[in-house]
Amino acid sequence: MKTLFPALLFSLLALASCGSDSGGKAPALRFCAIPDQNATELEAKYGQVADYLAQELGVEVEFVPTADYGASVDAFRNGDVQLAWFGGLTGVRARSYVPGARAIAQGKVDPLFYSYFIANASTRIEPGDDFPMALKGHTFTFGSESSTSGRLMPEYFIREATGMSPTEFFAGEEMNFSGSHDKTALLVAEGTFDAGVLNYKVYDAMVAEGKIDPEVCRVIWKTPTYPDYNWTAHPILEEEFGAGFTDRLQAALVGIHDPALLEALQRPEGMIPAANEDFAPLAELAKTLGLLR
Repeated sequence: MKTLFPALLFSLLALASCGSDSGGKAPALRFCAIPDQNATELEAKYGQVADYLAQELGVEVEFVPTADYGASVDAFRNGDVQLAWFGGLTGVRARSYVPGARAIAQGKVDPLFYSYFIANASTRIEPGDDFPMALKGHTFTFGSESSTSGRLMPEYFIREATGMSPTEFFAGEEMNFSGSHDKTALLVAEGTFDAGVLNYKVYDAMVAEGKIDPEVCRVIWKTPTYPDYNWTAHPILEEEFGAGFTDRLQAALVGIHDPALLEALQRPEGMIPAANEDFAPLAELAKTLGLLR
């Protein structure tokens, strides 16, 4: 027994170790999205994306909510998620932190995206084809500080049209940020701010759903177009799921044809491939405005 017991113990430990390895959980594809709208609605629509990708790719897929735009970038930068739905600016930032990261897909509308400048009807500012100079001296809110359609491009258009910074042109000593596009619309509709700027897709959806009255919260200017949203893939995908997985993921995203899923993503027009070079103009502009190192 003196010689058998150690041998038996060693065998049992080896079996336990083997059992533990064989029961190890396969890696899950974790993704996040910038929280540019109501958190409950985001979880519902990205839950549908998770189910679709799991079926197409044969792996477990999990949506990971984030608190704000910066947290989405940090989650990607730290490898806590391997895929993210970014805006143009957040995508540029995230890829600058992670060598080898790739923009792989976008909506058909995203290369020619635009923003709406909106105003409460009480301002009596009329819609027009040119930048609304009548906004001077009014209270104004942007969306998130890191938003392309709710901050970066609008700030550029404001500076270009007025020759002033937002703090010089609007009322108040500091720039105001609502945090998300839907909040911007609601704050302007309620009269908390005279005016604001947001993603046109969110505004149109809120009008269609009866969440805002376009006669109260009015579109007064549609901006020129620019590249915006994109799916960005982390290079760690190739290590965790095997060579060629990123290309498979790209094909799955571009291959979304289910009208209900595309509608949930606010991209009923469909999806197309994307590449890092598509967003080079945004990177240069962000550097000019001090929003990218």
